[in-house]
Amino acid sequence: MKIEHPAAWTGIESGFAGNDGTYLFYRAWQPRSPAASGPARALVFLHRGHEHSGRITQLVERFNRQQDWAFAYDARGHGHSPGERGDAPSFATLVDDLDAFVRHIGSRYGIAPENIVVVANSVGAVVAATWVHDYAPRIRGLIMAAAAFSIKLYVPLAKPGLRLARRFKPDLFVTSYIRPGMLTHSAAEATAYASDPLIAKAISAKILLELANTAGRIVRDAAAIDVPVLMLAADKDFVVSEAPQKAFFERLSSPVKRYVKLRDCYHAVFYERDTSAAMAASTAFVDQCFNTPPLPAAHYAAADTASHSAREYAALLRNENGTAVSRAWFGLQRRMLGVLGPLSDGMRIGLTHGFDSGESLDYVYRNQAGGKLGLGAIIDRGYLDAVGWRGIRVRKVQLQQMLAERIAAHPGDAPLRILDIATGSARYVLETVKRFQDRDIDVTLRDYAQHNLDRARQLAVTLQVRATLDFQQRDAFSDSSYDGLEGRYDIAIVSGLYELFSDNAMVRRSLEGVVRSLRPGGYLIYTAQPWHPQLDMIAGTLTNHRGGAWQMRPRPQAEMDGLVALAGATKVDTAIGVEGIFTVSLARKGAAPGAGG
Repeated sequence: MKIEHPAAWTGIESGFAGNDGTYLFYRAWQPRSPAASGPARALVFLHRGHEHSGRITQLVERFNRQQDWAFAYDARGHGHSPGERGDAPSFATLVDDLDAFVRHIGSRYGIAPENIVVVANSVGAVVAATWVHDYAPRIRGLIMAAAAFSIKLYVPLAKPGLRLARRFKPDLFVTSYIRPGMLTHSAAEATAYASDPLIAKAISAKILLELANTAGRIVRDAAAIDVPVLMLAADKDFVVSEAPQKAFFERLSSPVKRYVKLRDCYHAVFYERDTSAAMAASTAFVDQCFNTPPLPAAHYAAADTASHSAREYAALLRNENGTAVSRAWFGLQRRMLGVLGPLSDGMRIGLTHGFDSGESLDYVYRNQAGGKLGLGAIIDRGYLDAVGWRGIRVRKVQLQQMLAERIAAHPGDAPLRILDIATGSARYVLETVKRFQDRDIDVTLRDYAQHNLDRARQLAVTLQVRATLDFQQRDAFSDSSYDGLEGRYDIAIVSGLYELFSDNAMVRRSLEGVVRSLRPGGYLIYTAQPWHPQLDMIAGTLTNHRGGAWQMRPRPQAEMDGLVALAGATKVDTAIGVEGIFTVSLARKGAAPGAGG
């Protein structure tokens, strides 16, 4: 639906589907006089918590980008979008909705992420920062106004109290204590806020707590973000604290970043009595973003030696992370693992084959606790419920879903060829292929260890898989492993492999071989581990499949995507797992290797 606008745009009201099928409402402002040359560009606005996209109209006018598009949507549970007011299935769903919206803008209006600047306020700013961190979109820039990394709840022990209360009332809602006059010095804006029937005053306690948890993670790992960022902080903010905003800014790896503290300003920085400073900084930043090309894929080639994650990994290898007390505690845990670990079936497998081995992963996938003397099963249950293993199981589900979608989309009368270069027990592939017993599918399963292939062969027999299976012992990092495979496969899979190796040159060589083996237009499914909350503990207590300390360098999503682009494939989708620890992505073979960027 198009709506005539008195200024330089034509308003459009429409909807888009989130990844779970929920249809959300959005507004678009189409320029009446678009630029005569160059690609279409856009600002994407995210409203504050409680609010809706209708309040963005005046921001579009103030930014005054008359040749550019503007977009804003109502977050689920807000405005005209469905859902309980102030609620959503999870905070991660809100982030996923933003990813779906930007992809909708690309498919419907032809505007690529690299021609978009996101402008986000308060809770919307945390949604946007999480999206940039987890999904690594190649947007041109991000403006974060009064980012709600830490909401001032004022009541002592408010968060523990909310967690306790939710045990008795899971659907608990919290009504905002903020009065309109605490948001802005402008009487007119305060009145407009108070009288707006679409503004929801309550928020789900679940979303509030998940917001706090996610914000803490993103602030701690802000170094993974390298898109240009402008942060606007209010000096008299009654709603959010400034300290985490400053910490986030200082940790950013963005080559272009600016922090502006707005004087005599309340939380609603874009709706203040005087917005001149905020708008001047914002409009100058947007100009700078559109005049600065995005980082090329080649930027990430040396990230294993010259980046924040490389420095953290070097410190881990030198055993410099943490404190003397924490290192002593990990040493005690390691000794306890040697004594009590054999009682747990899962720990016993890890101690024998390595906690990152195919045997360990297959056991984690099965998720059936077992052990000796009764106590072993209890220990094993705790082991299997560790956040990393929960993430691994979610990763399996997401990988299988992505693989199943690609199999289903393949023409039914054409043979389908799948390559898995480090298959382990091949459980995720074989269980998925089992669902397509009537299809002509040829699967090549490779691994460096013969005993993994033997386990995969046995699983295929147990599942009675009818697909044509070829089991090959190969080194996924050897160039010769891909000789003669050029253009053979429709789908290639690499799961849980590159996360174990810090060296980007190794990963690039492997990726180039994998992408060469794909036909033009073929798909690559790959996993990544952008971060992990227990790196020091794992390095201090667990062993890998080579018998050494399991020391990992998380590879930020932007870096992993850059390496894939350098190999000649372009990412088209990413699924995020538990707490953002693991991701599963889909890329399509396109330009020749080295042309990405």
